[in-house]
Amino acid sequence: MSGQKGTKQPFWLGRMQVLHTRAPMLSTLYRFAVRDGIPSLWSGLSASVLRQSTYSTARFGLYTILSRQMQKRSGGAKPSTTSTIACAGVAGGLAGVVGNPTEVVLVRMCADAAKPPAERFLYSDAVTALVRIAREEGVKVFGRGLSANIVRSVLMNVSQIAPYAVAKKTILTRTRLKDDIRTHALASLFAGTAATTACAPADVLKSRIQSATKGSTVLQVARDGLRQEGPMFLMKGWTPAWLRLTPHTVLTFVIMEKLSELVSMTAATPVPARATA
Repeated sequence: MSGQKGTKQPFWLGRMQVLHTRAPMLSTLYRFAVRDGIPSLWSGLSASVLRQSTYSTARFGLYTILSRQMQKRSGGAKPSTTSTIACAGVAGGLAGVVGNPTEVVLVRMCADAAKPPAERFLYSDAVTALVRIAREEGVKVFGRGLSANIVRSVLMNVSQIAPYAVAKKTILTRTRLKDDIRTHALASLFAGTAATTACAPADVLKSRIQSATKGSTVLQVARDGLRQEGPMFLMKGWTPAWLRLTPHTVLTFVIMEKLSELVSMTAATPVPARATA
């Protein structure tokens, strides 16, 4: 599960992360599509939209605020790599807290069909899920998997923003490419791959904790997974996660760069003086 603005969490990623099997992505996708129908590929869409509107908005918004404050304190100089990592980490951690309730709903809705019928939650939509969880289990359930989600959110922000900044700088200094959409796309492709790899272990642990009908700790889930499936269970769902996160990362940074250019152009445009009588 990733967490990005505008991205849709495919149900099969959530299911692959909670299933205790080693079936490949295409086999899992085909099996559930045949069993549940093609429309089920978009199961949990309402929860995904709700999550992106809270978590991802907070993640990028807080980073922008923190980085601007850091730039003001340094006299207008561009933030260093260390400052970028610090701002991204703090923003990611705070966004993880903000988005955890919707994360619980998203994981449950995406992983529901992978469970036995008697253990399914059967939420009709994200809002109904929020209400039912609060009424039937208590609001404390919204904090389930919070520590793993905060770790994942910090890793996501740091492993997206910092690698993008480094990759962009490297491309501009060591190649003949200019600061245009090609450079932005290449740098964000690298950032998406780095983020997918860095976040995979925390994403798997978070998904398994939040999809469980009973509370489990991170250590319990990690111990059971290592014993039953081996250390590679922490990378389960990497391929669908990459297919989801990398295109989204490319679009996010390309659009953000273009918006930044537009804002700079607007700020640099002189305002004509009014004629006096």
